[in-house]
Amino acid sequence: MGWIETGSGGYAVTLEGTRVLCRNAQGRTLKQVPAKLKDDPEVVRLRQLAQWLERHEQECREQVDAWLVRSLPVPVALLARVWPDPAWRAALTDLVVAPVGPDGAADVARAGFLRDADPERGLGVVDLDGDSVRLGSAQGVESVLIPHPVLLDELDELREFAAELGVEQGAEQLFREVWRRPETRDGEAGSGDAVEAYAGGRFEQLRHATARATSYGYRVRGGHAVCPLVEDGRALEAAYWLGEEYPDAETWTGSLEWRDRAGRRLSPAEVGPVAWSEGERMAALVYAGRVVDEEGDAR
Repeated sequence: MGWIETGSGGYAVTLEGTRVLCRNAQGRTLKQVPAKLKDDPEVVRLRQLAQWLERHEQECREQVDAWLVRSLPVPVALLARVWPDPAWRAALTDLVVAPVGPDGAADVARAGFLRDADPERGLGVVDLDGDSVRLGSAQGVESVLIPHPVLLDELDELREFAAELGVEQGAEQLFREVWRRPETRDGEAGSGDAVEAYAGGRFEQLRHATARATSYGYRVRGGHAVCPLVEDGRALEAAYWLGEEYPDAETWTGSLEWRDRAGRRLSPAEVGPVAWSEGERMAALVYAGRVVDEEGDAR
């Protein structure tokens, strides 16, 4: 965007990313927009545009995060359509994508880092061997999965490869912390010890806990922080107890559980790897804000 003349003093303004810049009549860029230009129509217009761009960037990241967390296949044509938008491109560039076959299963072995999207040629990716390949209709690929890192084999090696390539993901994927469901000696799902791992966290006021949950994008309902999830086509949710007293009352966190659409609590064996990881991630993020006393006791 070029410089736009304001209505006074020879000042001009422009937008750099989501920041309004101002230069004086001598052409020197100022550290901040002078207070006397606060209500100038051009300054107001650019600030409104900057606010819209910030919201748009956030919405793009949230949508990409939803695709990842809910294991939703994304049409190649859709990615090609939004790719010219800088906000979408920033959120999508260098994400690991895997082609989805006619049976709906993702071929993680053919995954690669997304570098380009074109309506005619499909997606341009750098595969895990470092080769540039295309994924699109010509290759029989109509949609791709943005796999959750818990689904990726050899995740540590993938992270090292990403570092070698200089990958910087706009949406949190490869370096998203993961939690794995505990198992018994028989290889079956554990009895649920991890579900109680985040209980007993003390908050001076309930609203501190709920505000922390909502700041990370989680809903608060019925005394729980809630994370809606979809795994293997089944809707479910992780729910972490925060309390239901008055907002300014002291509270202690409780158990973390997973429930189906009807509200039935699921056993650990019924919870898939993505839902388990994202449930624990939610509880860990909220629990980290608990009160820690002078002796270092966080409870």
